Amino acid sequence: MSYTEIERQWTTRLRRRFVHLLPPEKLLPDTQPTYVSSWIYVFGVTTLSALVVVIASGSLLAIRGPQWWHTSSVGHFVNSLHLWSVEIFFFAMVVHLWGKYFMAAWRGGRALTWMTGVVTFLTSIAAAFTGYVSQTNFDSQWISTQAKDGINATGAGAYFNVLNMGQMLMWHIVLLPLAAIVLTGLHVLLVRVKGVVPPFEENAKVNA
Repeated sequence: MSYTEIERQWTTRLRRRFVHLLPPEKLLPDTQPTYVSSWIYVFGVTTLSALVVVIASGSLLAIRGPQWWHTSSVGHFVNSLHLWSVEIFFFAMVVHLWGKYFMAAWRGGRALTWMTGVVTFLTSIAAAFTGYVSQTNFDSQWISTQAKDGINATGAGAYFNVLNMGQMLMWHIVLLPLAAIVLTGLHVLLVRVKGVVPPFEENAKVNA
């Protein structure tokens, strides 16, 4: 195969495009600007770390099933670990989200980075809600019966039946976590591609 034919292959063109958009030095940088040394980014990393624990503990709960976390002390511990990692996940994500809002993190062509973060937050809320109605206890029954009228009023009840525990469980352990993981990965990649947003004073120097 000639050099010209190799260059025309779709795999070659796709590889070159990916390397151009995300070179190795951006994907795994050795250094970062000094303004990255900020607590607001610590909360971003905490969000990612908590998400790993959420997925890992949730996978254990899915493997063993509801009876395990209700009747076993180990299952109860894993269930509690799952709950508190979710609490940390949301706390850190909200702090990170508001911090980046006040930093106007969409500046410099970073609007898509900002929007993927916001959509991830909204997706995570839906995931948490389906988790609450999938607890298989009186708490989940109360939440689902109180939520059904509001959801039915929007017309979404025809496709999203909160009283159907099996449906809610599948949303919680498959569809919504998958969406959250994909969106989080896309968000991190966009941060690598566009870089971390500079402070306002640094941005003013660059524009000057």
